[in-house]
Amino acid sequence: MSDSSKDTLGYWEVVSIGIGGMIGGGIFAVLGLSVELAGGGAPVAFLIAGIIALVTSYSYARLSVSFPSQGGTVAFLDRAFGPGLMTGAANILLWISYMVMLSLYSYAFGSYGASFFPPESQLFWKHVLITASVVGITGLNLLNAGLIGKAEDWIVALKLIILAVFIGVGIWGIDGARLAVSTWSDPLNLVAGGMIIFLAYEGFELIANTAQDVRDPSKNLPRAFYSSVGFVIVLYVLVAIVTVGSLPVDKVAEAKDYALAEAARPSLGQTGFILIAIAAMLSTSSAINATIYGAARLSYIIAKDGELPEVLEKKIWGKPVEGLLITSGVTLLIANLTDISSMSTMGSAGFLIIFAAVNAANAVLARDTGSRRMVSLLGVALCLAALGALVWQTAISTPGKLWFLVAILGAAFLTEATFRLATRRKLNPSGR
Repeated sequence: MSDSSKDTLGYWEVVSIGIGGMIGGGIFAVLGLSVELAGGGAPVAFLIAGIIALVTSYSYARLSVSFPSQGGTVAFLDRAFGPGLMTGAANILLWISYMVMLSLYSYAFGSYGASFFPPESQLFWKHVLITASVVGITGLNLLNAGLIGKAEDWIVALKLIILAVFIGVGIWGIDGARLAVSTWSDPLNLVAGGMIIFLAYEGFELIANTAQDVRDPSKNLPRAFYSSVGFVIVLYVLVAIVTVGSLPVDKVAEAKDYALAEAARPSLGQTGFILIAIAAMLSTSSAINATIYGAARLSYIIAKDGELPEVLEKKIWGKPVEGLLITSGVTLLIANLTDISSMSTMGSAGFLIIFAAVNAANAVLARDTGSRRMVSLLGVALCLAALGALVWQTAISTPGKLWFLVAILGAAFLTEATFRLATRRKLNPSGR
């Protein structure tokens, strides 16, 4: 936000930022995965994930009111724990998690776009569209970062309307037997089904980055956090109910890369499939645009704090170009070389760790933020328990995928440790 925009955001504008951040593309990308794991209990899985997000939003709200900063999460961790090795590694993990989110969005863009092609050529076109979405939007950000952003409000409105139509029409045709408790997965898979799609809720933290620009922040910021997360919980649960109630679980799993479009067929026919697929492509492209620049800017903030090489804090044409290119390059590799389940596991695990840290930060700063420490400690416990369920389920079903999680954690820690040993660069924590 520029200085000219200070104190210009009211309650509804901030709510729209939170809702737009959450319904950026995650629901289109990971719905099928949740149904595959949780079965008929997918709505409950979405509810469990939403409750964890809602509890965590309390910490974000209190920290944002007390320490408004464009640095958001990075500033909160630095203020609570100081600029140590673990804090720096956590901040880099946040950057990597954004890259995984970008990979998921571009994968979803490619999957929904490829669904318009013959089955035998869909794999080819999926990878073409994945690459085109990342390269194309990176180019747009280098030339004109606001080009897609100018249409963001319309894209958010359009996808909300289409999802409302999907729910409004589909709710009348659901088969209640498909939602019966007997169709639910066991408790571990039910929780894991919620955690693998947890990243569909992570966008509410973008509200923290606007804190300096909000009118009456002590009133509007907490209300915006809670109401945006609450609205999205209801929306996601209803979408899951219609999806599971409209299609057998095996059909959803078969079409998991574009499950939401397939779930529209029973009530809206081919027209519904096309509408949802187009909405998904618009949604994921706008999410790629917002996240790719946000992730590049995050690398700039971390570098300004002295936790990444100095070259990443230099701007060309007023943009953090090096961070943007690194973000895009890593995104292309992840999106083209891993599957959607691995990306979701990495992304959700990364954000659960970050959100546990933010809850812990608010517990540490409870006196400064006027918070109830027990609420934040509950958030820590919920995030870590959810992470444990996700890791345990992955270890049982597909243990090889745990290496992806080890890889991103190791990359974050080793990058920070190596950088500190090699440069001895002075730290300038943004939160202090």
